[in-house]
Amino acid sequence: MPAMSTQRIALGIEYDGSAFHGWQAQQHVHTVQAEVEQALSRVANHPVSVVCAGRTDAGVHATGQVVHFDTPARRSMRSWILGTNTHLSPAVVVRWATPVGEDFHARFSARRRRYRYIILNRFVRPALQQGRVTWYHGTLDAMLMHQAALGLLGQHDFSSFRALACQAKSPVRTVHAVSVQRQGEYIFLDIEADGFLHHMVRNITGVLLAIGRHEQPPDWVVQLLQLCDRTQGGVTAPPDGLYLNQVIYDPIHKLPPHPAPGDITALF
Repeated sequence: MPAMSTQRIALGIEYDGSAFHGWQAQQHVHTVQAEVEQALSRVANHPVSVVCAGRTDAGVHATGQVVHFDTPARRSMRSWILGTNTHLSPAVVVRWATPVGEDFHARFSARRRRYRYIILNRFVRPALQQGRVTWYHGTLDAMLMHQAALGLLGQHDFSSFRALACQAKSPVRTVHAVSVQRQGEYIFLDIEADGFLHHMVRNITGVLLAIGRHEQPPDWVVQLLQLCDRTQGGVTAPPDGLYLNQVIYDPIHKLPPHPAPGDITALF
């Protein structure tokens, strides 16, 4: 009998990164990729490898991660979703599944990525949201943080905002949209770019926090961009408040529409 042809399937995945050592599969540690691949392999009845849109760090969450995999197995999209979720821990869930063409690649077909960083800005620490927000007890000037963040718009060398161990070939990225907004006790940093460097959003957040505390002027962001020197930047913010919120592709791939970020209740 001739071998069955393979089909490429894309999945939308949501996960709480608190219990994982990041996305990428590694030996002897618990990762999101390894858990997803194990679950898919049981549904497909053969070993499955997935490719993701963005490899998140330990403790970082996702509401809009996208992956693809190839399989000769024939299952309905409903079966891929429900069957895989049956074998996943409560911290990970497949939100949608759809067939895609061979030209689709979860990472290389992505046009933009959008991250959200959530800061709980109140006097007392969180209980229910521990590990899912970054808590800061002092006063933060969100309007000043927003003014400073606007300096990130456009194409820049982000060397001052990437980890020293970052392996990206180029530090140049284009930020298409950025905002800092307060909603009650919460401050949201939303940033959309063609790509992100290692720790880029967390390092940006660390700088904005210093500005929000009035420890640095708003133009410190522009100064750091010009310096192209990570050692001159601020501290790296914790991973707890960071979410890969959305990956944007060309409409030709016909992926399901991503829901609007909404308010804080959309994340918990």
